[in-house]
Amino acid sequence: MVLLVGLLGACSQSSDTGVKTSVNYDADYAPEDGGTLIDATRGEPSGLIPMIAGESAASEVAQHIFSSLLRFDKNLEFEGQLAESWQVSPDQKIITFKLKPNLKWADGKPLTSADVLFTWKLVTDDKTRTPYGSDYKLVIKAETPDARTFRVSYAEPYAPAINSWAGLDILPKHLLEGKDINTTAFARNPVGSHYYKLEKWRPGEQITLTRNPLSSQGQAHIERLTSRFIPDEAAQFLELMANNIDAMTLSPVQYARIFPARPELQKKFALYKELGNSYTYLGFNLKRKPFDDIRVRQAINYAINKQEIIDGVLLGLGEPVASPYKPGTRWANPNLKPYAYDPAKARALLQEAGYQDRGDGILARNGKPLSFTLLTSQNKQREMSAVLIQRRLKEVGIEIHIRVLEWATFIGRFIKTSDFDMVVLGWSLALDPDQYSIWHSSQQAPGQFNFIGYNNPRVDRLLERGRMELNADKRTVIYHELAEILLEESPIVYLSAGYGLQAIHKRVKGIPDPAPPAGLGNNTHEWYIPQPLRRTEITP
Repeated sequence: MVLLVGLLGACSQSSDTGVKTSVNYDADYAPEDGGTLIDATRGEPSGLIPMIAGESAASEVAQHIFSSLLRFDKNLEFEGQLAESWQVSPDQKIITFKLKPNLKWADGKPLTSADVLFTWKLVTDDKTRTPYGSDYKLVIKAETPDARTFRVSYAEPYAPAINSWAGLDILPKHLLEGKDINTTAFARNPVGSHYYKLEKWRPGEQITLTRNPLSSQGQAHIERLTSRFIPDEAAQFLELMANNIDAMTLSPVQYARIFPARPELQKKFALYKELGNSYTYLGFNLKRKPFDDIRVRQAINYAINKQEIIDGVLLGLGEPVASPYKPGTRWANPNLKPYAYDPAKARALLQEAGYQDRGDGILARNGKPLSFTLLTSQNKQREMSAVLIQRRLKEVGIEIHIRVLEWATFIGRFIKTSDFDMVVLGWSLALDPDQYSIWHSSQQAPGQFNFIGYNNPRVDRLLERGRMELNADKRTVIYHELAEILLEESPIVYLSAGYGLQAIHKRVKGIPDPAPPAGLGNNTHEWYIPQPLRRTEITP
């Protein structure tokens, strides 16, 4: 492997940009078309139909292939994507979308309102194994008055309605009608309508997209996007330094320590930091004992030192979390604080729940020890967090065995089937505060998002009220109350909200700095690679 990395580095030096090493990456270049951008991702997608995959690895690729009716602009305002316009009725119960004219799929077939209706029927079909159906099942009528018009009606005003149509990737009826969406080969060879189309998927290695000449949005500047599957962040970093990839998500150590100490890296790479809409957590399988006991869950919450994880794993590049919302937003209850690190309180709760030391430091009740397996994916921050959790829980008498899994196996074999004791995982959240699909008791079928098995009738009612409330202030009150209950009951332990830390080669231009509210990736179609800065490439 060392030899291979060395050879890759040597090849890169001779064909990296085709220019002298003294090139000024900070010079101004006019936008132009062409070039290839190569990034690295830890997980290989299980498929490229986001409504079925339900995972970030799939969404990161599919966002370049499929289009929705609407999208968020850089300031988080809605704008049309497939839709030319949209109109909401005065009673807030009917939305009428008008599609742009002459839309086409990448295979040249017309894209019409029939495709939108077909996609709605798919996502609301009970046979479709998707975690997203609940939003669209509230539609009581969907119709297509003509090829460019799609209209939906709701029984009652639905607050996240517009947001939901910005999150549904429209699928081609002519390729999927009559097929089983859960098992179709289309997931490995999709046809979309966005800026890019699939060129090649090499399992276990990479996915390459190429520009779609029939894109519904016009043309992107960069000709090809390649995502290489490299689970280990250290291996990713070696590839970054060897100029074999252009972009990666950095670890806190790489961002805060390695880059500042390497001037040669600073000359070639730009760093970006933003607090994303996500958080990391320790989740319990609430259908397995003893996690059905709130005292055990709260004890674990007190036993874990969250600040230790933020300082030790994230090097301070993270924020404490006490609710399932982005810190600093109106939806995050400012009155809530994370459970304090209090091992004595943890021991007292476990003793109250009937657990006693069996003589070796591990607590047990009725002969059954507090011993569990904690699963996580091949993500160094999560692995390191798991080790700290293991150490702190051992101090209060709980034995933890850590098992690290490849991403596709982790999600497909264990998460979608709820076959676990405890997991360290993360949630990437929508901008709308509705989290019905995560917390409502009805969302526990295989492949749905309430895989921890949380069931609280009071929370169900709040979620139902929140998605029907149009007044933002009243919705805030509802979701603050929801957060209070979740913090009290501890169905999960919030660990941290980490910063997104990106390194992108300076050959890539058009990246906004600072990042807009919608994030760095909002305008990737405007990114470009000037000819003098490109790698020497062999065109297939």
